[in-house]
Amino acid sequence: MRIKRSVNALKKRRAILKQAKGYRGSKSKLYRIAREAVMKSGNYAYVGRRLKKRDFRRLWIARINAACRLNDMSYSRFMNGLKKANISLNRKVLAELAISNPSEFSSLVATAKQALA
Repeated sequence: MRIKRSVNALKKRRAILKQAKGYRGSKSKLYRIAREAVMKSGNYAYVGRRLKKRDFRRLWIARINAACRLNDMSYSRFMNGLKKANISLNRKVLAELAISNPSEFSSLVATAKQALA
């Protein structure tokens, strides 16, 4: 008895076309083109998830550096001072502090300066 693949093949095609919904032109209508588009977009999404982490870290560092310079200190010296003072706050929290609570951040800079002196 031979196996007919029509049901599974149709399911597969429907799944791909469902993923390609909203793509422009034939990328959302034709299976072969949709499959390529879905594979490529999945790859872009995968890479993008990794790039997002880098981008946010760069943003946080830029914000912390700007706030440090307002308090007459460089970013690297500030981070070194925090490490020596045994203050372990991540860059995300430090950047948020720098924006939302500058007075608290200034006290952290002062603590870092004392640890370096």
